[in-house]
Amino acid sequence: MTDFAATEVLAAADVRTWVDEVAAKTKPASVRYLTGSDAEYQELVDVMLEAGTIVPVPKRPGSYLARSTKDDVARMEDRTFICSEQEIDAGPTNNWRDPAEMRETLDELFEGAMARRTMYVIPFSMGVVGGPISQLGVEITDSPYVAASMMYMTRVTDEVHTAIESGDFWVKALHSIGVPLAEGEADVAWPSNPNRYITQFPETREIISFGSAYGGNALLAKKCFALRIASAMARDEGWMAEHMLILRMRHESGRTLHITGAFPSACGKTNLAMLQSSMPEWTIETIGDDIAWLRPGKDGRLYAINPEYGFFGVAPGTSVKTNSVAMEMMERDTIFTNVALTEDGDVWWEGMTKEVPENLTNWLGEPHDPSGDAPAAHPNARFTVRAMQCPSIAPDYDDPAGVPIDAIIFGGRRPSLVPLVMQSRSWQHGVFVGSTVSSQQTAAAEGPVGQIRRDPFAMLPFAGYNMGDYFAHWLRMGESLGDKAPKIFNVNWFRRDEEGGFPWPGFSENARVLDWVAKRVSGEVTGVETPIGILPAADELNLDGLEIDRDVLDELISCDVEGWRDEMLGVSEFYEIFGQRLPGELGRELTDVKRRLKEAAEAN
Repeated sequence: MTDFAATEVLAAADVRTWVDEVAAKTKPASVRYLTGSDAEYQELVDVMLEAGTIVPVPKRPGSYLARSTKDDVARMEDRTFICSEQEIDAGPTNNWRDPAEMRETLDELFEGAMARRTMYVIPFSMGVVGGPISQLGVEITDSPYVAASMMYMTRVTDEVHTAIESGDFWVKALHSIGVPLAEGEADVAWPSNPNRYITQFPETREIISFGSAYGGNALLAKKCFALRIASAMARDEGWMAEHMLILRMRHESGRTLHITGAFPSACGKTNLAMLQSSMPEWTIETIGDDIAWLRPGKDGRLYAINPEYGFFGVAPGTSVKTNSVAMEMMERDTIFTNVALTEDGDVWWEGMTKEVPENLTNWLGEPHDPSGDAPAAHPNARFTVRAMQCPSIAPDYDDPAGVPIDAIIFGGRRPSLVPLVMQSRSWQHGVFVGSTVSSQQTAAAEGPVGQIRRDPFAMLPFAGYNMGDYFAHWLRMGESLGDKAPKIFNVNWFRRDEEGGFPWPGFSENARVLDWVAKRVSGEVTGVETPIGILPAADELNLDGLEIDRDVLDELISCDVEGWRDEMLGVSEFYEIFGQRLPGELGRELTDVKRRLKEAAEAN
């Protein structure tokens, strides 16, 4: 059954044992151990081209387009489960299933699931192999699309087998699209499967995903490992696995600042990570756009790595104006998913250009009707590309030791109330701020787009254990870091005015906010104390060359006392769901903010 047509792979014994067990159950036509070579990637591409599961993008060398089914376009939070031994350990924000019962269900589904397909075995490292913050995994999948994408998103290498054989820990990640082929049946572009499960077993550090071929549901190194499983590992081992970008600010004076930022999906993380600064004295270097793993270093500071090897970004809204770096990055060697195709062989999506090209083929492979309401590209259409193609990538982005973090930023889409930028009064208050993040729902997950929902630390769909315990872990990390802990801020680029427009120009002008963050970290500005935190004084934001009305700016950096009093009622309701698992420190922070707001209201 095993196929070594391209390479002889000396897989770790433990891996071979597991692969043989899975193969005996799923009954693939062959088993292919991958090493991450360019030849293997091209072979996967050729398999998909022959089957018609991808099409070339002639205008972008080495690039291809995959199209999904209508029901497999985003994270499926209602089909994602944390299978901890005790239900309380999954917490109120996760779906829980008894691990024994879930394994029984999955065993039945996986029986013969890969019939007449190739099983791919993908050894991967999150971070540089052997790095102090890195982790290893092996994914099994029957999807060549997943295998090819994993080669872009992770470090696929047979060095992983060597490390496993030496005793290094590794995570098992099993995936199947779950649609076996009958005798003589042709492959289909993206199978539709009504039985879908994305399951994480935190105690045994395993991932099993069935029935979906979409990104985070199938590229198991991403959200499933890098956040859900890794967050449980981090809690037990004293580090942090976070849904965060990492960037470096480099000043013309030579000073550098490293920032992580947590934003819900499709809320501008990639744009910020690749920011082209409107302030010539600052240059932004990209280290990561989605995941940060952080550990205390020998000097007591918090160090972060981007464990990924590529970007899996949201295409709609990306343009030369909003993110010229990403547009340049996608000029070649990119896997696009659910975008439209132009008549002359290029990709297109809403927001890419002001004018809609004629004779588009939409994301379903059908002629696009420009007079209708349906978009040409799916709102959660994606691009997958290696990080090394990013023009703004930091030269040391893959330093295994990581970079020392000076500031942590939280943010989300809030059309009102939340100011442009605010600093927490302390680490503990910063944990309170992070725990109360809320944002408008986006197309990155199934659900009503535009609805405001709580998304603490941008981790609501990704924490692999009880989020009350997750809050407590953040508090413990702050205690261990002491006065070397990063400063914590909150931002909101998405305020709306009465006409529905954005009073803050955003994009490159967000460098002005980062400039204030840098000045607060260095103590160059004092800010203004308010009941919700420290806001910029009117003259502290550098607005040179920016035309913005002073009244508009004052509104953006003000504290609406009555509005925030209502907001705290919502926070109180949210905190109630955690019961005894809510840390007492956060309850006291909530009481303190309420008191400050009450005093401010009485003073006015």
